[in-house]
Amino acid sequence: MPDARRHSPAAERNAGPILSVLQEWLPPAGGSALEVASGTGQHVACFAAALPGWTWQPTDFDPAALPSIASWTEGLPGVLPPRQLDVTASDWGLPRYDLLYCANMIHIAPWAACLGLLRGAAAHLQAGGRLVLYGPYRIDGQHTAPSNAAFDTELRQRDPAWGVRDLGEVRQAALAHRLALVQQRPMPANNLCLLFQAAA
Repeated sequence: MPDARRHSPAAERNAGPILSVLQEWLPPAGGSALEVASGTGQHVACFAAALPGWTWQPTDFDPAALPSIASWTEGLPGVLPPRQLDVTASDWGLPRYDLLYCANMIHIAPWAACLGLLRGAAAHLQAGGRLVLYGPYRIDGQHTAPSNAAFDTELRQRDPAWGVRDLGEVRQAALAHRLALVQQRPMPANNLCLLFQAAA
């Protein structure tokens, strides 16, 4: 296979810190994981190599991203071929998982994508399964850093439907699908890792 790997400097920087949180939050015995918005594929490649016992299904909305994901994960055990996924679709055509992981998607997409992600998580997580989200958030309507405020302005200039989401609004939308926010962790560069748990 030709090397179709795309490279994201941000994904390279944050993969390690996110992996450290996943190693703390996930059961060591392993399980099945669905990654939404895999992007370049760097995250799933890092996680699959470091978390033996987990099987990963990478996905992305953009079909042009799939060759990069496949190249990054080529030869890694426990990684299934990448699939295209539109989180706003009513039927994802996927089984249930122990983990759904999504980084840096809901602010670079319309709010409907966040709602679709939460609806899909509720439908495709096992009872008691985990949803992990990573990215920047506003807290009680306020940005946590000037850089996040500038990023939000840039996003909304690119598309008025985009923007840094408010943690309280995401939490309330998740509760509507019986997904409870059980932990949150400050991350480098003014981001957060959020852990939601599906109802048992």
